[in-house]
Amino acid sequence: MLDPEGSVEHKPSSSFPKVLLIPLAMLLAIAALLLLAFSATQQKEPDFYTFKVVNIRGKLVSLEKYRGSVSLVVNVASECGYTDSHYKALQQLQRDLGPYHFNVLAFPCNQFGQQEPDTNKEIESFARKTYGASFPMFSKIAVSGAGAIPAFKYLIDSTGEEPTWNFWKYLVDPNGKVVKAWDSTVSVEEIRPYVTELVRKIILKKKDEL
Repeated sequence: MLDPEGSVEHKPSSSFPKVLLIPLAMLLAIAALLLLAFSATQQKEPDFYTFKVVNIRGKLVSLEKYRGSVSLVVNVASECGYTDSHYKALQQLQRDLGPYHFNVLAFPCNQFGQQEPDTNKEIESFARKTYGASFPMFSKIAVSGAGAIPAFKYLIDSTGEEPTWNFWKYLVDPNGKVVKAWDSTVSVEEIRPYVTELVRKIILKKKDEL
């Protein structure tokens, strides 16, 4: 087609941009998905229930099974001056409040005074037969220093409180966040109100959801 000046009119070609448009849109979509995935990964902070530990029978288990309930994490020992009073009180607490909304999580440890020298099998037998312990027990571990297991490192980092003796107690809420820590000299009965209050909140929340 000739224009008024007699020259041929050239229409701009639109095929080249269209060819580029589809792969460009795909690249942008992929980039957006990757960004969302990265953001989700970054936002998911670890909590106590994200860790895995070995139970008293030697099986690797996830603490995720306790999410939604309250936990009192304790480094126990069989030959300590605090053994009798703590085991009795911990079992009573488990009996009164557990196992659906609350659990004592017992981690034997031989770091302090060498007062947990026996094997896992012997430790479990002692706790079950002597005190009727029905709460979950885990394999003997280190709870402080460089050798502490990751779950206990999380407890320490969250509270700034590192065990210096047997029967330190860490209260963990249903979301896996540490509420408070107490040393060996604080009795389980002194801690009971804190535990009871958290359990009460769980029960009330479930009632509201009905």
